[in-house]
Amino acid sequence: MELIQSFSVDHTRIVPGIFTSRVDYLGDYTVTTYDIRLKRPNREPVIDVAAMHSLEHLIATFLRNDPDWKDEIVYWGPMGCLTGFYLILKGSRTPQELYGLMLRAFKSVGDAQVVPGATPVNCGYYLMHNLDMAKWYAKEFVDYLETNANNNDIFEYPQTQRLVTDDGDHFYDS
Repeated sequence: MELIQSFSVDHTRIVPGIFTSRVDYLGDYTVTTYDIRLKRPNREPVIDVAAMHSLEHLIATFLRNDPDWKDEIVYWGPMGCLTGFYLILKGSRTPQELYGLMLRAFKSVGDAQVVPGATPVNCGYYLMHNLDMAKWYAKEFVDYLETNANNNDIFEYPQTQRLVTDDGDHFYDS
């Protein structure tokens, strides 16, 4: 069985940032998945679940209302490992082109007074939100992005090398 593309990323070397995860060509159009990574996998604590849920609501609402980007947004949602989010867009942009959008989106969290859609009618687990912690994580990410704006590592995945035996077994070396 082939490993999925995201498993070819060296998670021991990845840093927070904005990365192209995959590009899919679907007939006449392209859909691109981006990894918006807030935490270093396996090296620092993951995002608190309630804060992650709040960030999902806040950023999804921001993205789907941004006049310049809303028509390109397909999906915004959390990674199962709680270290970041997936953003899926129509078309294909470079991670650098998403930098300003992500900066604005995460900065907007600091101005939020409520979590949009955090009601029993609108949310599957409306009690699991933490706006204060969401603001803390958002500010941490904004500070990181601004500090590292000229660091290309926040835009390029560290890849693993696939070593394949004559029998087709895969070994990974970073």
